[in-house]
Amino acid sequence: VQLVESGGGLVQAGGSLRLSCAASGRTFSSYVMGWFRQAPGKERESVAGISRRGGVTTYADSVKGRFTISRDNAKNTVYLQMNSLKPEDTAVYYCAAGDGMFVTLQPGNYGYWGQGTQVTVSS
Repeated sequence: VQLVESGGGLVQAGGSLRLSCAASGRTFSSYVMGWFRQAPGKERESVAGISRRGGVTTYADSVKGRFTISRDNAKNTVYLQMNSLKPEDTAVYYCAAGDGMFVTLQPGNYGYWGQGTQVTVSS
């Protein structure tokens, strides 16, 4: 599966952005999907994950209550709605697809990754 992220940009603190990740290739609904991020000089961090049909979601504590992951299997797309953005949310955001049965925030369970989209939150 090939993954292409979009929707990143520059936003002021307190603002919102919606990231999209379009998938092509094998049947999109067969993948668990996740969002991850990496800030300069820091390790990759888990953000959110969603099950194959979208019924189960999980979030990192740092984004819980502010970010929402969703998917539209008819459009082969997964989304990350980000509200109440903070400067510490600044990072390159990656979407990833995994063959596993269950949603997880473990990067090792995702075998396919996009190229990333930059999100910058100014204070």
